[in-house]
Amino acid sequence: MFTPNEIIMKKTLLFLIFQLFFLTAFGQNLEYWQQRADYEMEIDVDDSKFQYDGKMKLTYANHSPDELKKVYFHLYYNAFQPGSAMDHRLRNIKDPDSRMVLKDESGKIQSRIEILSEENIGFQKINSIKQNRKSLNYKISGTIMEVSLAEGLKPGQKAVFELDWKAQVPEIIRRGGKNTKEGVDFSMTQWYPKMAHYDRFGWHLDEYIGREFVAPFGNFDVKINIQKDYIIGASGKLQNPNEVKGYVAGAKVKATKGKATWHFIAENIHDFAWAADKEFLVNKQRIANGPEVYFVRMNDDSIAENWKKAEIPTLKFIEYMSKHFGKYPWSTYTIVQGGDGGMEYGTVTLITGKRSFESLVGVIYHEIAHSWFQHMFAINETVDEWMDEGFTSYAENLAYLEIFNQKREPNPNMAAYESYFNLAKSGVEEPMSLLADYYNYNYAYGVQAYNKGQVYVIQLGYIIGEENLKNTFLKFYEEWKFKHPTPEDFRRTAEKVSGLNLKWYENLFVNTTRVVDYSVQGVVNNEIQLKNLSNFPMPIDLLVEYADGTKELFYIPNLELRGEKPAEDFEWYKDAKRTVLEPWKWSAPEYSVKVSKEVKKVIIDPTLRLADIDYSNNIYNK
Repeated sequence: MFTPNEIIMKKTLLFLIFQLFFLTAFGQNLEYWQQRADYEMEIDVDDSKFQYDGKMKLTYANHSPDELKKVYFHLYYNAFQPGSAMDHRLRNIKDPDSRMVLKDESGKIQSRIEILSEENIGFQKINSIKQNRKSLNYKISGTIMEVSLAEGLKPGQKAVFELDWKAQVPEIIRRGGKNTKEGVDFSMTQWYPKMAHYDRFGWHLDEYIGREFVAPFGNFDVKINIQKDYIIGASGKLQNPNEVKGYVAGAKVKATKGKATWHFIAENIHDFAWAADKEFLVNKQRIANGPEVYFVRMNDDSIAENWKKAEIPTLKFIEYMSKHFGKYPWSTYTIVQGGDGGMEYGTVTLITGKRSFESLVGVIYHEIAHSWFQHMFAINETVDEWMDEGFTSYAENLAYLEIFNQKREPNPNMAAYESYFNLAKSGVEEPMSLLADYYNYNYAYGVQAYNKGQVYVIQLGYIIGEENLKNTFLKFYEEWKFKHPTPEDFRRTAEKVSGLNLKWYENLFVNTTRVVDYSVQGVVNNEIQLKNLSNFPMPIDLLVEYADGTKELFYIPNLELRGEKPAEDFEWYKDAKRTVLEPWKWSAPEYSVKVSKEVKKVIIDPTLRLADIDYSNNIYNK
């Protein structure tokens, strides 16, 4: 027989043993981890055929709790072949990308990929792949290569993969390729066998249809062997400027025979891109306590003035972003003329260069802002494209307003709201949580990613307060730079900064197509009657102007917020007494506010940050 104390002690010991077992068995899965892929590449370019031979040494670190028996690579250039998934997407989506299709006189649309000749298709042909010097079996399906490992890669282990491949650069269609409309020979993006991303959600094996990406962080050591009369702009820092010559301000290489090797190193990025042309000119600027910024453009007098004029505003933009969203962490940033629009990569962007000054600055700002919300945070664009593009567009717009001394309203971008409202009323909106590739309309994808993503951020400032929003971005930088955060991680940061519950907001705005719609129903016997006409609960800023000329701001938190935002000092709220009311329950469609004086005017959210789809009934005038 055991005494009562002995029984208690034994039960306590058993409980502690169970806890220890549980933490040992499952604790590793609860910890954050991320994979790493370090690349060493040597590329030999045949510029006459727009082909190249590549050799790669890839060191892959498995930091996951899982043993990997297979790995996967993206072979993006394989999409540029007739019959590819990208080709079929262009043929069947209702509003294909106009850059990638042809239209005849009758209006019939044809995919440009469908008619590519053999010398203009893209391909990446693998000659061999080895793991720790052992040859591996692999299978290629579309743009994904599945590789069976000779030895399983256990948690905490590294493997060295050696790849030998041959590739052909496709005719310029989407982001990368050859011979752009502006005359750039090589726009080299998505150009190497790229290790697929593996995280707690598993492998991300999205077939390339011309849209988004995700990849593990790593270092890149890249040597490009090309004819001596080419100039290259690329990710990272050029290691041998004196050997290749010409990579100084305003210089142009004289045509000579033979090849030169350009050697670039970039650290802690997850994609490497470059462009090359014989007519490139290079100019360099330097930010105090910041990166060297390279501008690489064609030797074209028609664009020279705008590109030169854009240099100082570009430096100011990086300084703005570093101040408000976290310091730019790399030693270089390079802006290269190339591609088919504008696209961000690790420490480099390729953009088309024949633009007005405003357009040139706008696209430079947008792509550099991606250095934060794509390349510093490595957001999974295939799943959360709205977080990457929306946050980028939000920051880009704020910086533009300040740098060019334009007035900053409480809502810094009403145009994004109007675009979102139009989509919400169109009948083709789909939830933002939909995988990026699967939208029925490119139009819906574009508005969700760039505009509704902005609305999410601006409206979040309305919910938690502008200062809390600013501090959320800075805290997010501290916690998540060089990691792979999700929208839930950003939401949790905002909750920690503000002390408010935001799960309801993220769920309804991201995972549904519900809209916000409140109204002032009227004023009866000094009682303001409000109504929620939709099924989307929000906190309400209600500004009341009385007949005697005084003002009062009633703040009505929604019940789910479990708190209140700080008072905000906007122009509309000056000289207005702030009164915090009882929370509005989401299950109650109506709410009334009792006042003691005669009401002249009532406005729901004068700052226009509440994304109310029908603002016409938000105002009452006696």
